[in-house]
Parts: sequence; structure tokens; C-alpha cells
Amino acid sequence: MHSPVKPTARIPARLGLAALAIAAIGGGAGVYAATQANTSAPAGGAAPATVAGMPPVVDASNLYSETASSHVSAAVKGDLERIYVPNLRSNDVSVIDPSSMKVVDRFKVGRAPQHIVPSWDLRTLWVANNAERYDDGSLTPIDPRTGKPGAAIKVDDPYNLYFSPDGKSAIVVAEAKHRLDFRDPRTLALQYSIETPKCGGINHADFSIDGSYALFTCEFEGSLVKIDLVNRSVLGYLKLNMPSTRYKEVPTMAGPGATEICSSKKGMPQDIRISPDGKKFYVADMEADGVHVVDGASFKETGFIATGVAAHGLYPSRDGKSLYVANRGSHRIHGPRNGKGSVTVIDFASGKITAQWPIPGGGSPDMGNVSVDGKSLWLSGRYDDVVYRINTETGAVAKVKVGQEPHGLTVWPLPGRYSLGHTGNLR
Repeated sequence: MHSPVKPTARIPARLGLAALAIAAIGGGAGVYAATQANTSAPAGGAAPATVAGMPPVVDASNLYSETASSHVSAAVKGDLERIYVPNLRSNDVSVIDPSSMKVVDRFKVGRAPQHIVPSWDLRTLWVANNAERYDDGSLTPIDPRTGKPGAAIKVDDPYNLYFSPDGKSAIVVAEAKHRLDFRDPRTLALQYSIETPKCGGINHADFSIDGSYALFTCEFEGSLVKIDLVNRSVLGYLKLNMPSTRYKEVPTMAGPGATEICSSKKGMPQDIRISPDGKKFYVADMEADGVHVVDGASFKETGFIATGVAAHGLYPSRDGKSLYVANRGSHRIHGPRNGKGSVTVIDFASGKITAQWPIPGGGSPDMGNVSVDGKSLWLSGRYDDVVYRINTETGAVAKVKVGQEPHGLTVWPLPGRYSLGHTGNLR
């Protein structure tokens, strides 16, 4: 997330650089075949019919079944175990060895790196350098086998990056342009665009269980936009409801759970994640201090769960039973150090909160993912220039110092057959 900016001129993909990057990273031949071989007879009821080319749903009651700890793809065998951290203000990437809890590498990338995104075929990690307020946005490829970057590819305003469920398109989220650019997933050549004029601050997304549509958050409008991926069109917008109260950001004598009247007229939706059964979407909202619950099919809000100050990132547990909510600790885009950051654990089945873990001494947990074994939740400390490793059984926190303003870090490798993008939305 960053401040609203004015649109700049379109920048075409440079295929020469793309070719160099692909040569450095290597192709993904055989990955889809391996993906298909991992599937089995549908569990949890009849599997939904999916869009052509999308890997089948294995368990209709838990679409995260193939991201369990035991489902590490052969495609990532030999990849380094690392935490890749994009540092927004120092324009570089810190690389952490999780076994030693030390930064073992650091390299420069493009301007304003926002997220590190696994490709659909799991063979490239893309650093999305959206260049805030400038026109030199780019995507830097990282080879997960070596942990080293390749040549950057010039791409217009890549704030975030997703992949169509069939793997045929990389979806560059051009936030400042109110636009989604669908590109070749390897060369990044532009295929087509979908304009979203009423979605100011378009940035995070998740996809329906059948792959037919996606919901994107509109950060500066307090709303969502529903995208028809088959017919390549906007299906509609949904304004999210604001609660009557929210948590107090400034410490008070009343304690950490003190609330105040919510005077904000619109929310600031951030990350979004689908429920295991594919029926609901959970939307973290920094202004509302919690998670909106939205019915995907009817595109209507059905509930709200208060979590903590500035709900931001959403990550399912490896068993698909819990949702971890990173509460960034400040309603402000550029918040203070040592804020009221915390992590909330929600039970998917009941919608109830099962644990609340404050960051000791304060902090700003933002974006990240869960380790392969499910025992650690790794999150960037956005305002505190650190990365948190949070024990998913006890909530205990360990910290690693990184660069300036770490944002959408990625844990690698991860279990799963293919990546839908962001910081590792695998299925």
C-alpha cells in the first residue's frame, strides 16, 4: 500500500530484457504435468467445474488441501530455503536464511520494491518494483535455485502481481492507473488490459474456487471490484460497510483492547483471501480494524470480525483450518515505530477468534507467509525495519533486522501445485 499517485504514461514491455531474464531463470517445462500427477479423486463432495487449463480442485471442502506441509512439489526440489524481503525505501532485497536467522545476501533491485511473487509454474520469484510516482517500474526475476537476481524487465506500474488460474497470464496490478494488465507469464508481453475506473488503489486479489472470477480490493475507495476472467470484464463494485466502533491506535489507560467511535466514512481494504470451501472471501481493512466477510457468488457483505488495529495481511494455516490476520498497528499509511501491531487467529469453520498475539514492545506486522512445516508465520515489520518470525503455536516472536520499510516478503519454497501470485497464494 502507498499514497495515491497521478497516472503516468504507459511503458511497453521490453522483450529483449525479458529474453535475458528467462534465459537466466530457466523455463517451467514439465511443471504443469507434475501438477496434474499430484491430483486425486475429489474429496469433500463433488469438485466444481473449473475454467479450461486450471488444475482441478482436489478437495471441494478445502481448496488449500494441496498446500499442506506434505505437498511440496517436485518443481521446487533443490530450491534454497530462504525468506526474500523487498525493502521499499532502500530499493533492495534482503535474503534471510531461516535456519540461522541471519541476512545472508542483499542486492539492489528497481525503484520501490513492493512484493516478491512466485510465478504460476513456481520457477521464478518476481520482485514488483512499482517505482512510486515515477515511470520506471520493473519486475526483477530471482532464480530460487541460486537466490540470485536476473535482469530487470521494464513494466508499467507493477504494484502487485498475480497469475490467472490457468497459468496463461501474469496479471500486473497497475494501481496508479486503475488497471489490470494481462501479460505473457514468461516474456511479460502485453496481452490485454481491463480498466477499473471506480477502483482507486486497486492492489490485492483472490480467485474463485472455479477460477472464473477474481475479487480485487480498492484501497482508496473502501470497496471491492469483481472481475470476470472468462469474458474479461468488470462485473461490479461493492462498497464495504464500516463498523460503529474500532480499536484505539494511541495507547490509553483502558488497555490494548480499548475502542473508539469509528468516524471513517469508508474503509481501506488490503489483503483478501477465500475460505477453504470457496464460498466466502475475507477482506482485511486497515480503517475498520478487522475482516469483512463477503459472499463471492452474490457479491454481498455478510459479516465482520474485529481483529486489531489496522488489519492488513491474511494467511491460511497449512491445515486449512485457521486464518492468520496481521494487524499493522496504525491507521496511517506511514505509521510510527513500535505501534499496536498484533496477529489474530480466526477459526475458518466457526468464524471465532482463537488467539491474539501482540508484538512484544510494539510493532507493525504486514505481509508474508507461513513456513512449509506450518510452525512459523513470517511477516515484514513495515514501520520497524525488521522481519518477524511468529511461532504459530505460542505466538512467540523472533526478529531479524532488514532494510528500510520491508513490505511483501515471500517464504520459499512453499507447498502447492501452482501460484496465483502475491506473496505466495498457492493452491
